Amino acid sequence: MALNDLINSINGILFSNYTVYALLITGIVFTFWSVFGQYKALTHGISVVRGKYDDHDDPGAINHFQALSAALSATVGLGNIAGVAVAVALGGPGAIMWMWVIGILGMSLKMTEVTQSMLYRNTDDPENPHGGPMFVVKKGFAEWGLAPIGSIIGGVFVITMIISAITGGNMFQAWNVADITFTYFQVPQVVTGIVLTVLVGLVILGGIKRIGAVAGRIVPLMCAIYVISALVVLVANIGDIPAMLGLIVKSGLPGFMGGESADATGAFLGGTFGYAAMWGVKRALFSSEAGQGSSPIAHSAAKTDEPVREGVVAGLEPFIDTIVVCTLTALVILSTGAYNRNAESEFATPESIQFVQATDSETGEVRPDTWTLETPALPAMTSEARRIRQAPEHASGWREGETIFFVVAADQDLNTGRDLRKITGTVNRDEQDNWVVSWNSLESKMKPHFREHADGSFDLGVYGDYSGASMTAYAFDRQFPGLGKWL
Repeated sequence: MALNDLINSINGILFSNYTVYALLITGIVFTFWSVFGQYKALTHGISVVRGKYDDHDDPGAINHFQALSAALSATVGLGNIAGVAVAVALGGPGAIMWMWVIGILGMSLKMTEVTQSMLYRNTDDPENPHGGPMFVVKKGFAEWGLAPIGSIIGGVFVITMIISAITGGNMFQAWNVADITFTYFQVPQVVTGIVLTVLVGLVILGGIKRIGAVAGRIVPLMCAIYVISALVVLVANIGDIPAMLGLIVKSGLPGFMGGESADATGAFLGGTFGYAAMWGVKRALFSSEAGQGSSPIAHSAAKTDEPVREGVVAGLEPFIDTIVVCTLTALVILSTGAYNRNAESEFATPESIQFVQATDSETGEVRPDTWTLETPALPAMTSEARRIRQAPEHASGWREGETIFFVVAADQDLNTGRDLRKITGTVNRDEQDNWVVSWNSLESKMKPHFREHADGSFDLGVYGDYSGASMTAYAFDRQFPGLGKWL
């Protein structure tokens, strides 16, 4: 718990709304300053990646394609498979429209930051050049006679970059892989973490050349498999795609422009325009790493004597990552109905569910304005839920240790603008071998009560708590059971 609090505190400082606003404004400025350089990235950048301008005598350790692959390896999967699912689950379909906006602006950010880093990179060893924003500020400020200030700013960047690499670059990736392997194969998360540590370590210890070589082989294959799988799902739901695109735009616009918040149905609790926009912006920036400063470090090893040439290559990253792969992920989640899915199971009667005040686990004292649930044994999953999970016909469908949630009406959530809240719980077996839930608590000044459907009936359903990559995998499984498991 303490570790989670620390990470949340760091995230709150480094990735606050003000940081997002600054990146947005910078992206707009660079778009006009470069005279819409996004066009150059989509035209000239492709020619550079194909090797048209390669020269083996240029300083550098890896070619343009390997540099692009190395940078994409940190974004494809990190944000556009897991991050999109988080954005849709919390902000709704409208979040995707704002991911598109940031994807376009992010292209100019990437082009500029990489070009700057190439201008100031250190090529004393032509076979192993290195650079990044820390070199830009150090050398740039030195030209103005302010070398000490440049060193301080560069040092601050390095510290924040290390924190970002450890948390977002490693923890988030490892958590998603561990979550998926535990969900489908019940492999302990610690075991997954150890295996990942060993595999990644073997690559990193080989230096930038091995990183570029491995990424150059794995990333294109990874992208191709994922894109083909997503297209197959979308073809199966081709009739719903126009409506989904319309929903994305409608939910992403403010009310005065004809926008309308997505309905809170099933597992989706709704979200305001501002909430959808902020989640879309944050996930897109996190997904593409535009303006973060990590991509220039990878590109600084590229073989070239023309800085802007590598800049236009980098401009392709947000397009591939956000505009292409993120959109495919979003449409898969929306068209399969994963984000506003029906309940996996349902309790028999309202009387079987009790809302009670939570007690302190150590002292046993009642905690004011804190509530939890008391429920009977979990009923078996619906036939549809068991089909998606490929559970045996007479099995309940539940898995030991999985997280579920129950939707209640309580204090209004300022983010969603609605009074719907989640109470999460963990599925376990009791001594009689029944499936039961250990419910967590919810803070609310008013006592929670049942959510009502449009027909006046109560929502007694329990929903699988899919988040990050597990949500995307679940979306694939809804269309083709087992596809998400192996994809």
